[in-house]
Amino acid sequence: MKKYLATALLSLAGLTALPLASLSQADYSTHPEAAEFIDLMVEKHEFARDDIVSWLSVAKHQESIVKAMSRPAEKVKPWYEYRKHFISDRRINGGVKFWQEHKKTLEQAERDFGVDPAIIVSIIGVETNYGSNTGSYKVVDALATLAFDYYTYTDKRESRKRFFTAELENLFLLSREQNQNPVELTGSYAGAMGWGQFMPSSYRAYAVDFDGDQFADIWNNPTDAIGSVASYFSAHHWRQGETVAVRANISTDPAEDTLNKLHRPKLSLAELGARGYNVIEQLPPETKALPMRFSAKYGNEYWLGMHNFYVISRYNPRTKYAMAVYQLSELIRQEKCAVTDACSQL
Repeated sequence: MKKYLATALLSLAGLTALPLASLSQADYSTHPEAAEFIDLMVEKHEFARDDIVSWLSVAKHQESIVKAMSRPAEKVKPWYEYRKHFISDRRINGGVKFWQEHKKTLEQAERDFGVDPAIIVSIIGVETNYGSNTGSYKVVDALATLAFDYYTYTDKRESRKRFFTAELENLFLLSREQNQNPVELTGSYAGAMGWGQFMPSSYRAYAVDFDGDQFADIWNNPTDAIGSVASYFSAHHWRQGETVAVRANISTDPAEDTLNKLHRPKLSLAELGARGYNVIEQLPPETKALPMRFSAKYGNEYWLGMHNFYVISRYNPRTKYAMAVYQLSELIRQEKCAVTDACSQL
């Protein structure tokens, strides 16, 4: 998922959708808000008008998409329940198997992009369970529904409409660039595609042909998917070898509005220490970090997320999501070390 998808999902959290008369329309090519989009595709990108009209005419409104976008798991579930969905023995073992099967590709991705293989494996594990669940929605259905028919009680509707309309635009551009039929492409309820769940704009910006066959295919090709996830993290300034996050003890209750704010880390460990955060690990006091609190089953956990934690969150701007990716990556790394006795190579 590109950062734009993540930004949209963040703004959608907890909102309740309003049904409109337009939802009953079977033909998005005649939707009141589609005319401007059709003109854009014809005038700016030189598509044939008949093609755009044809593709929109078969796009179907999906009420299940509206419901899913209104209740994202990251918002609804407490951390200890959310964590169980992504971190299990099955997913850890699956990650080890995926790593072993694609060892050379992951090593090449690390050399080329400077991204930790464990993070790449974990992202693909969290997003699609190593390619086993890439989504069954027609992407054109998802994006048309969200671009033209997703309304809520909020003044942020226009920003969401612009985002998903731009993704629909990118879907058609991507389909032309890769000689794909846009009405046949499938993905998630938000329009994300492939092993790494890239939105169309992310696909166009970050997907790479990593096996040299002249086609960047993250729908069916795990080699390209690995390279593309690494490309995404590299573009968002992953720092190889740096700490991602550390547990912290807290001596005083922190102010609620200081926690779980996803932005580039600004406070140093020295400054956080003055606020009552105590870190067991030895790290440079000037290291910047984000203070976070997670609801564990029997109490709260406090963590400090560093630069690389923030980079993970560019995939999806939720502290729960980024923490799940990080913790899964570490458990996969540990299990791989145990079963292959290759700790020194990790």
